[in-house]
Amino acid sequence: MNLPDLVALFAFNVNPLEIVIRGTAMYWFLFLLFRFVLRRDGGSIGIADVLLLVLIADASQNAMSGAYDSIAEGCLLVATIAGWNYGLDWAGYHFQLVRKFAEPAPLLLVTRGRMLRKSMRRELITEEELWAKLREQGVSSLSEVASVFMESSGEISVLKTRVAGGES
Repeated sequence: MNLPDLVALFAFNVNPLEIVIRGTAMYWFLFLLFRFVLRRDGGSIGIADVLLLVLIADASQNAMSGAYDSIAEGCLLVATIAGWNYGLDWAGYHFQLVRKFAEPAPLLLVTRGRMLRKSMRRELITEEELWAKLREQGVSSLSEVASVFMESSGEISVLKTRVAGGES
């Protein structure tokens, strides 16, 4: 049985700066693609979270399968990706300007009982899909709705109109 060369397994065969630059470039390319082209997530997990999982899975898979020459190179790439993800989350928490850049603002889809077709078209939401979300909230008529928003997470939130003598 041949034992692995532990020094070769953990040594850098590629310039570490190149690995950091490649990881940084791909993180930001994919982040901008998801943020400005794809616009919204389909659920409660954020764009940056999906991006982090996909890139780390790919980077660590390459390191494990030997696509990189060493484990250290794969670990550096994973650390670079995780560092950017943490840094963006941290900056978004502390700075409103970064938060506005990183997360789309809620998009108004219905106001005062009227569907905003332009906003729906922008997010590729059909009337049937919107009605399905409204029914989930117990809405049977647009007259019951003050406003409907698509949140940055991709979820639909509904604000119902107030009824005399209470709230609906």
